[in-house]
Amino acid sequence: MTRASLDKQPHEVAEMFDGVAARYDLTNDVLSLGQARLWRKEVDRAVAARPAERVLDLAAGTGTSSLPFTRSGAYVVPCDFSVGMLREGKKRNPWLPFTAGDGTRLPFADDVFDAVTISFGLRNVQDTDAALKELYRVTKPGGRVVICEFSEPTWAPFRTVYTEYLMRALPPVARAVSSNPDAYVYLAESIRTWPNQPALAARLQGVGWQKVAWRNLTGGIVAMHRGYKPIEG
Repeated sequence: MTRASLDKQPHEVAEMFDGVAARYDLTNDVLSLGQARLWRKEVDRAVAARPAERVLDLAAGTGTSSLPFTRSGAYVVPCDFSVGMLREGKKRNPWLPFTAGDGTRLPFADDVFDAVTISFGLRNVQDTDAALKELYRVTKPGGRVVICEFSEPTWAPFRTVYTEYLMRALPPVARAVSSNPDAYVYLAESIRTWPNQPALAARLQGVGWQKVAWRNLTGGIVAMHRGYKPIEG
């Protein structure tokens, strides 16, 4: 699967991530020029997990994104639909409760988590609105969502340079460091077709999240969206 499309087949995307699991974190660090670690720190601050809270980290991959939340004493569930990613994560951190799950049909009861988060994974779900609804369903009233995803750079000249990097520089770099470079061609194209900041905010509001806001990171290459599930009554 090398072309981004609106009809992403879950099994194909899962197999793609299975193929890059072993070197996924290293490749991300290289391709993002080290920014990926900074983005994870910002997500950790935004989620602000507290002791004894339950946090769902969807599209957690190998669990690298989940580890910061555990340091606060929260109970964190890393969830992903790539079994290869989960296996790799279990090797590294066997104590984490890795859970296989599809973002459009989460294997959790209603109103379970104090916070739900997904970093660089919502873009790969077949049905974005269904995933946002599922995240809403499993969140407790008053709970929060944090979404970190590639977005649209705010400065037009830089946006042009960034697009050129994605489509021309990223594939050769991926071939040098990734176990499945074709996957990164797909990822680059999926970034180009993804909704910008206001459009994603509108989709969050459309499924019921309130107080939706976003903050740009690295000039808008990445945007972090936040929202809250209203307390009923």
